[in-house]
Amino acid sequence: MTVPRGAGVSDPGTPAPASDGVDDAPVPTDPLVLAASWLPAAADAPGPTMTLSTVGLDGYPDARTVLLSLFDGERLHFHTDSRSRKAAELAAVPRAAVTLHWPEAARQLVVVGDVAPVSDHEARAAYAARTPYLQALAWVNDHASAADTPARRRKAWAAFGRERAGTDLGPPSTWAGFALTPVRMVFWRGATDAASNRLAYHRRAGGSWSWESWPG
Repeated sequence: MTVPRGAGVSDPGTPAPASDGVDDAPVPTDPLVLAASWLPAAADAPGPTMTLSTVGLDGYPDARTVLLSLFDGERLHFHTDSRSRKAAELAAVPRAAVTLHWPEAARQLVVVGDVAPVSDHEARAAYAARTPYLQALAWVNDHASAADTPARRRKAWAAFGRERAGTDLGPPSTWAGFALTPVRMVFWRGATDAASNRLAYHRRAGGSWSWESWPG
């Protein structure tokens, strides 16, 4: 997203200036509206992969790639095994950042915010939207399987498929869903005919947003 250099900080009640160079539409004053135009619709869930960054139990940053299960217009949903390292880290410090990158479109979105568990209904709906492979993976992919040999992992996978063939595979008890509510959103847009830059939104105490342009 390209905005005029030096646009500074804008009050949400003040019309944002028109962008130049790449996009010639006005810059939205609500980042959730802009995010909705970048992220897939709910009907397309699950969405793209994203890097989830958390605070490790040892105090160091931790990061891994997860699927964006859903953007509901307010929160970004993702799911994992309740026994995983990231689930333990989020239980200790319920804050995270996610980074989504679309190199073919020269776009990147970084979202920082507070994380909370989703409802059981939301978790089950996300599981139902997964592919059969990912549904089975939620059952089979544990520490014991990861430490086993490739041949034994393939054998266990095939056995699980035979046992569950023709059954309605619901989520395992270890299926855990989380949703990140943004407090900061940074949209980066590259260009071949101008300098890249970033549009950074910050949520205020009352829930409104301020924004400013950053160098790319």
